Amino acid sequence: MNGRTWKAWLVPGGVLLALAAALVNSSLFVQVAPSLAFYYVCAFAAGLFLAWRFNSSRVLFSLLVLLVAHRAVDFFAAGQFHAGPGHTAVALAALLVPLNFIVFAGMRERGLIIAGIAPRFGLLFLESVVFAVLCRPENSPANPPHPSAAAIPLWILLSFAAAIAVFVRRFFQTRKPIEPGFVWSVAAVFLWLQFAPVGKASDAYVATAALILAASLIETSYVLAYHDELTGIRGRRAFNESLLSLDQQYAIAIVDIDHFKKFNDTYGHDVGDQVLCMVAKRLSQVAGDGQAFRCGGEEFAIVFRNTSAKEAFDHLDALRQIIEKSTFQVRGADRRAERAAERSTERSSDLRAGKSDRRKSTKKKTASASPTQSPDRLSNHLSDHLSVTVSIGVAEPSTRYRQPEQVIQAADQALYRAKNKGRNRVELASTAPLRLAESKRAKASRL
Repeated sequence: MNGRTWKAWLVPGGVLLALAAALVNSSLFVQVAPSLAFYYVCAFAAGLFLAWRFNSSRVLFSLLVLLVAHRAVDFFAAGQFHAGPGHTAVALAALLVPLNFIVFAGMRERGLIIAGIAPRFGLLFLESVVFAVLCRPENSPANPPHPSAAAIPLWILLSFAAAIAVFVRRFFQTRKPIEPGFVWSVAAVFLWLQFAPVGKASDAYVATAALILAASLIETSYVLAYHDELTGIRGRRAFNESLLSLDQQYAIAIVDIDHFKKFNDTYGHDVGDQVLCMVAKRLSQVAGDGQAFRCGGEEFAIVFRNTSAKEAFDHLDALRQIIEKSTFQVRGADRRAERAAERSTERSSDLRAGKSDRRKSTKKKTASASPTQSPDRLSNHLSDHLSVTVSIGVAEPSTRYRQPEQVIQAADQALYRAKNKGRNRVELASTAPLRLAESKRAKASRL
């Protein structure tokens, strides 16, 4: 995993849970215990408000499940969680909380409308009734476990493992910080039920679980605002803000995928999205500490700090060659070509059925059509590995281009030159600095 992935996993959920666990097990916990009620109320109030503000029914009902489960364990345990209803309440909470997190993650997010929240409220109500019935004294086990036994039965730990596995998988599918937030929240629930089902420590763990979900929701909103949802790299807003913090020495490159519109029309938008993701991944790995941004469509930008245009040119040309050599196989068939082949077959059948008057004109149209409409050529066409190239223009501040906006315009002009010279190349905004540097090196070698 790269640095960004590690950051998504550790911040904020991992840090918050580590701080809470360290505080609970330290000598300072006795001093801060009177303030835990305030922390508890603020964590849930902030979480519920943010879930309502961001229209996230998933986080809202996860917080409600946490709150109801905690209150239920406190009520039925009554300070004695190792016996009777208390032990049953802890086991049921350990089973139901992670499973509810999984269910809410799998349900379609429809916002806070009646059709969206009604099934979740119904599930929560049904579980509350079952919870209350099973925790009645007459339904508690006759032989309670030994006081030294674990609070959570071993087989129920599978629910925690299943929840963590689901959220880890969802993170690598969506790359959204909310998924690690649920992982750390599940971990906080485990620490609560396993080591401190009742008491002040339970308030600390449950409030921290709620705070992790609230913080992860904010982090996810930030990522959606500043990162491109399709490719995962930084977006236009992040690019505009990065321009405000540039120093005197920097270089900006504008990258454009060659013939992308034609490629998109030929293979379809799904394949076009694959191309964008592949190119964005390569751009994010550019050397020279460059930062890649998607500015819109097939256009990207790379910002190099404390780097000249000549130094950036070397990194960009190596990047261009890497993209040129990168190939990928189309996932799924080309639906447009399939439909074209089917239409061609249908026309041939109609002609054989007796439509002789249109045979000659149809043959002429078929002969002039794209070869991808032939079924034999179609199968070969779909199995090919595809590749793309990019054209790049790069510029740096100068006496002529001082502002970042002017540098971008100069890089755009260099990009157009690269396009006009045949594409798949890197062009500097001005070749004068490059020639000057080369002449100096030539003179130094002669001396």
